[in-house]
Amino acid sequence: MDYKKIQDFVRAIAKSGATEVHIETDELKITVKTPQKGKVAQTETTYIQQIPLATQVTAVPQMQMAPQMQTMQPVTTTTPVVEAEKKEEDISSKYITIKAPMVGTFYRKPSPDKPVYVSIGDNIETGKTICIIEAMKLFNEIEAEVSGKVVKILVDDATPIEFDQPLFLVDPA
Repeated sequence: MDYKKIQDFVRAIAKSGATEVHIETDELKITVKTPQKGKVAQTETTYIQQIPLATQVTAVPQMQMAPQMQTMQPVTTTTPVVEAEKKEEDISSKYITIKAPMVGTFYRKPSPDKPVYVSIGDNIETGKTICIIEAMKLFNEIEAEVSGKVVKILVDDATPIEFDQPLFLVDPA
């Protein structure tokens, strides 16, 4: 059967009002589906929603003030911020950071009805499972690389994480 005959055959089926026809021979297999009369063919619409990227806020130029108004110099205090940063660096420098080995979703427990693997204050050993990272429907158990006491959990349960993102702070023992 040549291409022109197949086209004519498909047109004849469409005009006949049949909504679906299956024909199978030794050399050919044809399935024709047409919308029912009075009905519009259903089409799938895919909506793609784009997540807005973080944009930088640009400084707005200051407006000229009337000559009769006085402006005061802003008072800045940088000492507390610098001291807080130094304290944070001192605290984190004596702890070992366990980082994410892959991109995925971080879970603290094996399933919603089970207890968490580790909590703050728990002692962990090398090789002990400390969390699960789901990547592409695969649940990967993450094991501790160091022994010590969990000081801080840096990620909330069931949140997306990036590669090399800090997950736990451990005080080595």
